[in-house]
Amino acid sequence: MIPVVPACHYQCGGIITDPIGKSSINHLYAAGECTCSGLHGANRLASNSLLEGLVFGDRVAHDIATSIDGSIFQEHIPDWDAEGTTEPKEMVLITQSWKELKEIMSYYVGIVRTDVRLKRALDRLFLLYQETERLYTQTKMSPQLCELRNLITIAYLVTKGAAMRKESRGLHYNTDHPDHYDYKEYSYM
Repeated sequence: MIPVVPACHYQCGGIITDPIGKSSINHLYAAGECTCSGLHGANRLASNSLLEGLVFGDRVAHDIATSIDGSIFQEHIPDWDAEGTTEPKEMVLITQSWKELKEIMSYYVGIVRTDVRLKRALDRLFLLYQETERLYTQTKMSPQLCELRNLITIAYLVTKGAAMRKESRGLHYNTDHPDHYDYKEYSYM
């Protein structure tokens, strides 16, 4: 079973891809709601992005499977050295940070934004980043901690991008910048 839950739409239609799902960055693919593939035009309804994720997910997997070069894999990678770290006895710190991250993104970086909210989100994300990095260097690695680190990085990038945008477009609405620019051309690959 694939877990499907309601979520906020933070990043819709921004990554331009080709018909296989390749972005302009070598070896970086994108599929689903985050893309600007043109598969469904400008319609970004959830059911469309789920279908698009399936179609492009299959295309991406096929492209990767047919283009894998055995030379890109490294052999004889040493085992992880956890010397000097301890077991994460305080898993509650990770779960609480995860909860706080969700709240920051929902309350400050949701569909309706302001410059003040985005600034507050960036400040809070920086604190979460510092706390999480301390945990990362002082405790043994866990899947939950690694996922938290990745989520904080993504949240920062989304929030920083939203703060840099000085217009409102689609579901990215900033009340401090209500107008949107009229783009005459789009640069598709």
